[in-house]
Amino acid sequence: MTASRFLVFLLSLAFSVPAIAQDAQTILHLLDYVGVDYPEAVAGGKVKNEDEYKEMLEFTAQATERLKALPENPARAGLVTDAQALAKLVKAKGDAAAVAAASAKLRWAIVGAYRLRIAPRAAPSLATGKALYANNCAACHGAQGRGDGPAAKGLEPAPSSFHDLPRMAQRSVYGLYNTITLGVAGTSMAAFGKLSEEERWALAFHVAGLGIPAERVREGGRLWMAGEAKNTFPDLANVATLSTEEVAARFGEKAARVQDYLRAAPEVLKPAPLALTRQKLAQALEAYRNGDRAAAREAAITGYLEGFETVEAALANVDAELMRRTEREMLELRAAIERAEPAEAFALRVERVDALLASAEEKLGAGELSPGAAFTASLLILLREGLEAILVLAAIIAFVAKTGRRDALPYVHAGWVAALTLGALTWVLATFVVDISGANRELTEGVTALVAAAMLLYVGYWLHGKSYVQAWSRFIREQVGQALAKQTLWAMAALSFLAVYREMFEIVLFYQALWLQAGDPGRTAVLGGFGAAAVLLAATGWGIFKYSLRLPVGLFFAATSILLAAMAVAFTGQGIAALQEAGAIGASRFDFDALPLLGVYPTGEGLAAQAIALALVALGFWAARRRAVAQPA
Repeated sequence: MTASRFLVFLLSLAFSVPAIAQDAQTILHLLDYVGVDYPEAVAGGKVKNEDEYKEMLEFTAQATERLKALPENPARAGLVTDAQALAKLVKAKGDAAAVAAASAKLRWAIVGAYRLRIAPRAAPSLATGKALYANNCAACHGAQGRGDGPAAKGLEPAPSSFHDLPRMAQRSVYGLYNTITLGVAGTSMAAFGKLSEEERWALAFHVAGLGIPAERVREGGRLWMAGEAKNTFPDLANVATLSTEEVAARFGEKAARVQDYLRAAPEVLKPAPLALTRQKLAQALEAYRNGDRAAAREAAITGYLEGFETVEAALANVDAELMRRTEREMLELRAAIERAEPAEAFALRVERVDALLASAEEKLGAGELSPGAAFTASLLILLREGLEAILVLAAIIAFVAKTGRRDALPYVHAGWVAALTLGALTWVLATFVVDISGANRELTEGVTALVAAAMLLYVGYWLHGKSYVQAWSRFIREQVGQALAKQTLWAMAALSFLAVYREMFEIVLFYQALWLQAGDPGRTAVLGGFGAAAVLLAATGWGIFKYSLRLPVGLFFAATSILLAAMAVAFTGQGIAALQEAGAIGASRFDFDALPLLGVYPTGEGLAAQAIALALVALGFWAARRRAVAQPA
């Protein structure tokens, strides 16, 4: 695989927004529009508005054809059948309630079949939504959202009034988000895809609350403070994806009033990472009891990757033993799912993990770290992730200096500069564009670590062959007046890139979580820890580079090759562990504590992979020695 293809592969793993998500979003938009606006087209089996009715026919036909074009899925055939049934119901001028019910049922079936994320990643800013509305929507919809803006005159159809409570009760915030994102063909409602995802969610929440009477919001707030509907709204999912009618039908009128309040104050549902983990474990237990091991496994993996893993570093600073116990128990929980442990025993495991997570929440405080803990966590994250990259880069740069071929340095520098650039792009994408899920994060880390291990083995073997006097003399003689071999230069550039980007990827994602967890009071401490770690890493790299140059040539190459080989073995273990955390490969566990710095984890698969890497190191070094000794100087 060429360097460019490998880069494309990494980007596709981490950042690609699948076409399925965009196509399915359009289908959901069409179905939402049909469910809400059908009563404007048909009433009592008769057409009220011919143009509206034609739209209903067109949208249901489009939804059916777009469903047929979605990627293969076990549920797709049934979805297409349901879409065709909805189209027939509309063609027959069926009852509006039946059309709305069929549309809603199909929407939820699509969401479930293709596992679509239809809620915001974080609580939207209503202040941002209000400003966006004033700049982009008020001209048509009016300052208060009554459809009476100065630009509304003559528009056909007229802009919607967000104070039409019966109609708005049928709209979910996600439906509004889709309308803002995609627009409505044939109307003056333009698409606002130019806005970021966060801005579109903010605007959708603002619009959803414009027409809600203030007394309903106050009533919902009182009910929420009294503990009403806490289980209905553990996070933003039901707030965003269910309409007021759906909430009232499923959970009652009190829950509908609570939803009114949460739409106006979504920030109260900002879940802490450990709270998310506990929610997911409860879902895993429910799924396991229902016999759905696949759903239980997915919930357990998501709870670990999206919740607990993001606070591991912070918890380790407060109580390292608790962090290790919790991590071990969560991995054991997944292993229990794989071996189909009895439901009663599995419930006890979940209870044990939940107790550990509750203790971790107490240790970490009420969702925010103290400035001291934030500083320490920030310092250790960058030190831990940066040290490995520093060691590899220092070894390569020192080698180039030893050979006197400083013209090769641009290749090495290009590698790590490209990695830093891509790391910055990772931050931009992860923060403003797409959601890098835990599974994609671990897959990217795992693949990168294994490829880096292979590159380290190659370069380590190549350097080891130069540690013998005969081979070194021959190498210098052959390379005098020449640049280093192009294949070796590109190998070193690729290794420079991989060593740095692998760490950059983790640094970006860990600091994202730490930044949120620290809150406003601790963010200065986070920046301070980052700066202190950067200074320490720079000093470490300078010291390694300076003193490695003073070593005798043979000793330098021997030490460097051993270092790179050891890191290859460590990267191998870390890569396998990342793939196991993502659920890509199984994990047969042993009872001992992990040594993450060495890449040693208590799983049979990881230890076996490291044993293979060690065997390759020994074989390569033996072959390099034989070759060096056998050939004349």
